[in-house]
Amino acid sequence: MQIFTDSSSGDTPAIVDPDVWASILAWLGDAGLKLLSVAGIVVGAILLAWLLRLVIRRVVKRIVEGAKSKANVDDTQALERSPLASVRVVQRTRTLGSILQNIVNVAIVIIATMLIVFVVNKDILSSLTLLTAAIGAGLGFGAQNIVKDVLNGIFIVAEDQIGIGDVVDLGLATGVVEYVAIRVTHVRDVNGTLWYVRNGEITRIGNMSQGWSRVIIDLAVPVDADIRAVEKAMHHAAKSVFTDPKWRSRVIEQPEVWGLESITGDALVIRLVMKTRANAKDDVARELRMRLKHAMDEMDITLPAMNTITLSGLEGAQRVRGANPPKTKPITTADANPVWKPKSTGTKKGAQASESDSEEETT
Repeated sequence: MQIFTDSSSGDTPAIVDPDVWASILAWLGDAGLKLLSVAGIVVGAILLAWLLRLVIRRVVKRIVEGAKSKANVDDTQALERSPLASVRVVQRTRTLGSILQNIVNVAIVIIATMLIVFVVNKDILSSLTLLTAAIGAGLGFGAQNIVKDVLNGIFIVAEDQIGIGDVVDLGLATGVVEYVAIRVTHVRDVNGTLWYVRNGEITRIGNMSQGWSRVIIDLAVPVDADIRAVEKAMHHAAKSVFTDPKWRSRVIEQPEVWGLESITGDALVIRLVMKTRANAKDDVARELRMRLKHAMDEMDITLPAMNTITLSGLEGAQRVRGANPPKTKPITTADANPVWKPKSTGTKKGAQASESDSEEETT
């Protein structure tokens, strides 16, 4: 750099070498281009993330609306009374949509960060190759459990093994599934404790909310009771639940009496079973027990004393949901069972009772 001074006065240099200004302008231009590139990468990443999220939401909404239209309902809650496939499709689609959005966001952030670093200084990535390899190897050993959790969580959701609202037994926890994430699953047990179960630790899943369930009631009667008469009364009581319009939408098949299950010195145990919808098992079982008790009272049969029973494990988990009264009108199914039709009473009192029952069912 050459500096020219006034020899007569010896003051501050008056002229600076033009190469200095050229280098400053070049640096500013290069910095401006890098800033514009970084801003472009950030804006592009935001737009890409917004576009992909919009596409995912559109796809999820299209699938959910399709399931609702097929089931002829307007809200997701009403799908509980529709075929099981519609409910599972909605749950699985929404869960996969949420997971896919998270994966897209993380991938875009990582790619944008790499591009920004490359724009700022091309030599940084090459100089950090050895360091990043060492860090990657360390993370590979340390984060292998996280990778296992994520992969297992994706398979659990994709294969529809569990869904939100299912009553499940994961071995580590038993209860109602409240949230299915890509790494952990939240399960609320019968005591109200919320369990966070890592998906990688789940080796078996017992789902009590898919397809159908079976109510099994073992009724203990005195040893001197007439078994044939008791079986007939039990079947009649269970058949009344099957034909009741309030319960018809939650019962799949007619009840069956499997007969004498066991014999002890104090009682005879007779087993009654009924096939129900998975989410209606507890409610049907309670109503069935009540009607069986009335049937035994009509036969003047005193039930033997029972020991104190503490519900735990699967028995306790099945009672987490509580009562689930129908929120929509019963859906008639085209099966071999006859469709129930109310009988006309012919009296004003009977008509009023029928109207009051229908109002209770609707509410």
